[in-house]
This record gives sequence, C-alpha cells and structure tokens, in this order.
Amino acid sequence: MALTSKRAAQWVAAWACFHQVDAILLPGMAPEEYQEGFPVELKVNKLTSAKTQLPYKYYVLPYCEPKDGIKDAKENLGELMVGDMIENSAYEIEMLRTKECEVLCRNKLEPEHKEKFRSMIEDEYLVNWMVDNLPALTRYSRQGENVPYTYANGFPVGVEKNDKFYIHNHMRLLLEYSKSPDDYERFRVVGFEVEPHSLNQAVRSDPSSTSGLKGVCSEGVATPLFDLDANNEITFTYDVAWIESDKRWASRWDIYLKMTGGQIHWFSILNSLMIMLFLSGMIAMILLRTLYRDITKYNELATSEEAAEETGWKLVHGDVFRKPRFTKLLVVSVGSGVQILGMSVVTLVFALLGFLSPAARGALLQSMVLLFTFMGIFAGYVSSRFYKIFNAEDWKTTTLMLAFLYPGIMFLVFFILNLFIWGQKSSGAVPFSTMFALLVLWFGISVPLVFLGSYFGFRRDPISLPVRTNQIPRQIPAQPWYMKPTVMCAVGGILPFGAVFTELFFIMSSLWQHQFYHLFGFLALVLCILIVTCAEISITLTYFQLASEDYNWWWRSFLSSGTSGLYMMFYSWFYFYSRLAIDKFVSTILYFGYMFLISMVFCLLTGSIGALASFAFVRVIYGSIKID
Repeated sequence: MALTSKRAAQWVAAWACFHQVDAILLPGMAPEEYQEGFPVELKVNKLTSAKTQLPYKYYVLPYCEPKDGIKDAKENLGELMVGDMIENSAYEIEMLRTKECEVLCRNKLEPEHKEKFRSMIEDEYLVNWMVDNLPALTRYSRQGENVPYTYANGFPVGVEKNDKFYIHNHMRLLLEYSKSPDDYERFRVVGFEVEPHSLNQAVRSDPSSTSGLKGVCSEGVATPLFDLDANNEITFTYDVAWIESDKRWASRWDIYLKMTGGQIHWFSILNSLMIMLFLSGMIAMILLRTLYRDITKYNELATSEEAAEETGWKLVHGDVFRKPRFTKLLVVSVGSGVQILGMSVVTLVFALLGFLSPAARGALLQSMVLLFTFMGIFAGYVSSRFYKIFNAEDWKTTTLMLAFLYPGIMFLVFFILNLFIWGQKSSGAVPFSTMFALLVLWFGISVPLVFLGSYFGFRRDPISLPVRTNQIPRQIPAQPWYMKPTVMCAVGGILPFGAVFTELFFIMSSLWQHQFYHLFGFLALVLCILIVTCAEISITLTYFQLASEDYNWWWRSFLSSGTSGLYMMFYSWFYFYSRLAIDKFVSTILYFGYMFLISMVFCLLTGSIGALASFAFVRVIYGSIKID
C-alpha cells in the first residue's frame, strides 16, 4: 500500500512537472540574441505593494527620466486590467560591457518628493524592472535553512531603520548570459538580478561620461547610508556586471517558478486528491446500493394495500418536476455557471499547452475575458433548454436576464472599485478606453451570442420527462431539523470547498502577494475533482430530500454545492487577517470587492454543476421505475 501511494505521488508530481515545463517551453516566443556591445534595454514597470494593493507608475517618484522622454510600451487587455505600466528607462546597458558607479542623474529632493518616498517606504513598495522580458530578482540570505538564500520579485524603494528613511539609490545589476557557438552566434540573456544599495556617493565632473559626472561608490563604515531627511539632493548610480552561465534560455524562468514552495504544494494536492477520491467512492457505493434496493422494490408487483403503504421518493413522482419558485433566476444562474465552466476548461487547455506562461504578461486574464465572452452561446443554449422544461414561453426576458444580470453585477462592482483606485491616482485604475473596450465585448459579442444560443435552444424539442406533473401539488410532510434547507446547503458546500482549499491558498498568494502561478497541471486536476465532488454531493442530498418526500429539490440542488462560494468568502476573511498586512480603507475595499466577485463566480460554477447533475440523476431514477 505504501509502495502504491509512493508511486502515485511520483506519478502526480512528474505529471505536474511535465505541464509546468511545457508552460515555459511553448509560449510562442523566440529568444532575443545580442552581439557584444549591442544595447540591452532595461524597462521599468509599476511600483507594487502587498500592503496597499495599489500600484503606481515608476516615475511618480523622482527617478531619472530618459533623455528622449518617457515612452509607454504597447500592452494587451490583460496588462491594462491589472495596471501594468511598462516604460523605458535612462539606464544604458550594453552586452558584455561592465560598468562601475555610473552616474545616471542628480535630482533635487523637494518636500513633496521626500513625503512621497516616506509613504512608499512605509507601505513597503517594490520597484519592478525588466531586461529581455525577465523581471528583476533580489536575493535574500536565509539563516538556519538548508537553502542559503531565496529570491523575491522586485526590490524595495528603500528601508526604514530607527525612524529614519534610507533610499536605495545605487543599483548593482547582475546579468547572466549564455553562449553556444554550435547553436547560435550571439549571446542570450538568461538571468537578471538587482542588488539595491543606499549610498552617499562622491561625485566629480567627467566630460567623457554621458551624464557629465563620475561617481565614487564605496560601502562600509566610512560611507554613510543615504538619509532622506538629511539630504536635499539625490544621486542615482549603478553598476553592471555580466556573468556567463550554462543555463539554457528555455529554463531561465525556472528560478521564478521555484519561489512558491513546490514540494508542499504537490503533496498537499495529492492529499486532497486521495481524500476526495475516498469520499467520492464511499458516497457512490452507499448511494448505488440504496438506489438499487429502492428500484427493485418499486418495480415488484405490489397489491393495492402494499401500494397504499409505499413511502419514499416514488410517492412524489407527480411533483418532482414541478416548476420551482424564481424559475428565471434559477435557469439564469445555471446558464451563467455553464459559461464560467466553459471558460475555465478552455483556459486550462491553453495553459496546459503552454500559451499562458508567466512570460506572456496579461495573457491569462485576457484569455479569460475573451473566452467568457464567446462562451455566451453555450450559456444561452443551456438556460433555454432548462427553461423549456417548465413549458415557459417568456424566453426573451430570461435571455435578457442571462445576458445582463451577473455580467452587470460584475461590471458594476468592477467599475465602482475602479473609481476607488482612480481616486488614489493609482496606475491600477483601468483607463476609460479599456472600459469602453470591455463594454464593446459585452454588448457587441457576448449579448448577441447569448441570444443566438437561446434561439437554438428554444427551437429544439423540450427535454422529455419520465413522469407527468400533477395538477394539485402534494403536501410535504414535516421534515426533521437535519433536512432543513439551511442545514443541507451548509453541509453540502463543505466538500467542494475542501476540494479546492489547498489550491486556493496558492492562487490567492499569486493574486495578493504578487507571486507567479504556474502549476496549471494541478489546477486542471483540482477542477476535475471539483466537478466530480459537486455532482456527487448534490445528487446525494437530492436523493435524501426526495426520500423524505420533499420534492422542492431544484434550488437546493444548486445551493447545496453553490454554498461553497460562501465558504470561499469566509476563507477570504481568514486569509486577510492571517496573511496580509493591509490597513488602508481603499485597499480593504478592493480586497473584499474582488473576493466577492471571485466567490460569486465560484458559487455559480459549483451550483450549476450540482443542478445539472441532480437533474440528470432525477430523470434516470424516475425513468427506471414503473408508474401506474
């Protein structure tokens, strides 16, 4: 048994690693090659903070600006939505050319500049640079650990010690390069590391330098740190060092992807998989044995006296497909969940094929928005087929609700949160031109596709039902406390949430602590577990409800697995207070606003799976018995 578990662990880890490597090897991006002495551009990105979640442009601080002006790089929809602001810089780097204490510029520090620096240092803002599409890494030593050091994305604006603020104004740029004369003639950049320093440099005139100045940089007791309050001028200098590496270009992202503790991740996922498979097997075994006994008993020839004494789910055959309350809202919720499920599946397929690697910035979010838009046709089709079960004819109102209800809630919340970000003058505010593009996608593509899907769905014949619905509804007997809707839905949401609990931690760390997420193989595995778990828990609770002669199962089948979204919202509170250091009002609003949207999406996804699975189950069991 131990050997089997060990082999299973090895297989799952190898499978996930295969997909992890694929995600880097197949991004559809060609390596850039440089000749010796050719310029290598350093680009700057936004300033980020896990403490405030409000990004800002790099040049909001008095950093050195390029001589030919600041130029924005072209960005895709995903980059614009997350607030990426990639711009050029004044740093001059040439392939294999080393530099020491090169003066970039000398700027005056006005009172407003000092206040901005203090605020950024207090909020733990990080500077993000890029060279050849590689983000800058900073190395930190680790004491008492097997690994002597670790890496973090970006580097701090400065540090605060003893109520004094020190600016990082000298950067040592360590660039790794590879060469392979047998494969290519030039050189490739395979690593980019930054060592930030705070120095009070000595500067002298040097006409041969591009800045007209020459710096003298030395660290130690004799050279004090750059104290923000004690200086009215700041000099920015940098070193450039080139280090030959045997690292392959295709493997240069490996160091970024190993920053999230992969070993813990793999075996936690394996543990969740084993628990879910065990519970699923147990539920399926009990349910199948009980169902087989019920169907055999109901199909035996019974006398009129025995038929009169019958109990259980057969008695409600005349009411089991009765139209539920708020039918339109139910079918709209199911259709929206199918839309989200389709988007998730196709996105994961592209991610497993390697097209959504971290090197392709913004590609993941952009693909999700576009796929959600195009999946509107499946949402319209499923909701119309579902709605036609109840012989309803008001399909236009239902389709309008499907096209505008949940997308409208998402857009409204997103727009309000964007106003908060805009009020903080953050670069994370989505431009109104991008907002308009989202509206065009919604009204110009998604809405017509939803109506097209509904049109095809209503043109088809209704789904055949195995039993007829009685004119007069049957009275439902009093139910015990554990069969109450609140209790059953609360119990039902635990298993689907448990299936994604471990993966959710890493996803939220990626979202709120600016870490890279790349294990799409495990995420696909978790999605499969989630689908099976939602289907089985909804089917099981639906069976128990019908066995107690309660035929109001429609909404309960949706909510029994859909309440997992509520558990996700509860978990977001726990994560907020245990893992994050957010203390600003706007940042708190942003966190809970976006977590509300994520929880709502998860509720629709899991609820629709449960409702569709329960409907298929009820059709099968009532089609397998004889009804007089």
